[in-house]
Amino acid sequence: MHIDLSRNSSVKLYLQIAKTLADRIQSGLLPQGTKLPSVRHLSSLLAVSPVTVSKAYAELESIHLVTCTQGKGCYVAEPSVAVQREGAQDLSWQMSLIDYLPRAQLWRNFNHSRQFPYSFHIAAIQPELLPTREIIADTQRLSSGNPDAMAAYGTFEGDLALREVFADHLNERGICTVAEQLLVTSGAQQGIDLVARTFVGSGDVVYMEAPTYTGAIDVFTSRGAKVIMIPMDEQGMRIDILTRLCDTHPPKLIYTIPTFHNPTGVTLTMARRTQLLDLAQSYHCLIVEDDPFSDLYYKTKPPLSIKAHDQSGHVIYIKSFSKTVAPGCRIACVAATGSVMDRLVAAKSTTDLGSPLLTQKALLPFIRNRLDQHLVWLREQMRDRLTVALHTLQRYAPPEVSWYAPEGGLNVWIKLPPNVDIPELERLADREGVSFLPGAVCYAGGMDSNHIRISFSYADKETLKTGLHKLCRLLGELLDHSVIVERKPIL
Repeated sequence: MHIDLSRNSSVKLYLQIAKTLADRIQSGLLPQGTKLPSVRHLSSLLAVSPVTVSKAYAELESIHLVTCTQGKGCYVAEPSVAVQREGAQDLSWQMSLIDYLPRAQLWRNFNHSRQFPYSFHIAAIQPELLPTREIIADTQRLSSGNPDAMAAYGTFEGDLALREVFADHLNERGICTVAEQLLVTSGAQQGIDLVARTFVGSGDVVYMEAPTYTGAIDVFTSRGAKVIMIPMDEQGMRIDILTRLCDTHPPKLIYTIPTFHNPTGVTLTMARRTQLLDLAQSYHCLIVEDDPFSDLYYKTKPPLSIKAHDQSGHVIYIKSFSKTVAPGCRIACVAATGSVMDRLVAAKSTTDLGSPLLTQKALLPFIRNRLDQHLVWLREQMRDRLTVALHTLQRYAPPEVSWYAPEGGLNVWIKLPPNVDIPELERLADREGVSFLPGAVCYAGGMDSNHIRISFSYADKETLKTGLHKLCRLLGELLDHSVIVERKPIL
């Protein structure tokens, strides 16, 4: 078990150990019932005193993440039936294998194997609204008439024709680019990972919004980065706080979702986008602009991307096409210039030798000829679902519950009263077939949060209404409301 310890940090060593183990437990990397390394073994492995490890285990026991018994050792709390079952395999030896995964909240909280009648935890679009049949038909025509797509490797950068179409798409949205400045990746998640493995090492400072996309936290944490989270308000990331912190902790990279932010739905103002770019230029650092949602606006178009104003190559722009077209195809593009792009292509080549050519060729006709029309229709569908979600919350949510009404994207960020036990709400909701994303997983270090995120995009309107009504009823029960007062709907 590998744990990065900063011996010059103001945070005591036993708290650093406890935090890393807590991340592993809460994200499922250390399952219930797992026996932790002995105090003697872990102290030897980390070159710390046995007292330090004992204090770390005591800290974890005090927050009910582990149970320790004299003579038997420490175990992740609430052993599962599978671990205790007679005759089960003894896999305890695996704990001696060193890994470098400090956290995996994305894996735990976006588990597709579990099916919920009311799935609000995943920011994905209802499959019936996606052009699946058209893309399958294009794939069949391609595979039968063009066997080279199956028999040949693609280039590391991605299919040239597809990159040219992506370049047209971005140019129409104010980003001046050409195919040679684009890299096709297997989804935006791979784009984030390529940036991290190329430019982020142990101890490098990465700034992110608080809260932010869980998958990005997982990636940068796994690289050993020092992640510093910047609070947000209704105008987006607080650039004034970021500026003050940069004086003490110069950034290597700033990761942001400026447009219809995930999970909050907030959009960074144009003034702050300019300030952020100025800051990156002054510190010679990179901005990673993650843009999964800018095409899903429901009132007016959002501000131009930060990349659209970048004249000196400080912005790496990641645009996902998976969510709006075909999640199973995992297609995104990364826009960058100069040696930054060269290094990203080199990283891509050592990762997978290039994204599958068949997938790229199959998506090309739809993205070239029908994407814009599809997006117009999809915006109407998502706008209707957002309206249903907001009306249902307005009518049935307890008065102490509030939320941010986004103007785009797929999510609503809901603030609960501090006395709501979110793990208990999860357990109750699970029995009702309702899922949501706990806000705590959207913070580095598993910070406590009295927020949850619901995605309104995966269910049809009736299912959405019924599921949110159930969730509001459960909130009322937790808040000791015997009756939920029906509010007047939003006009």
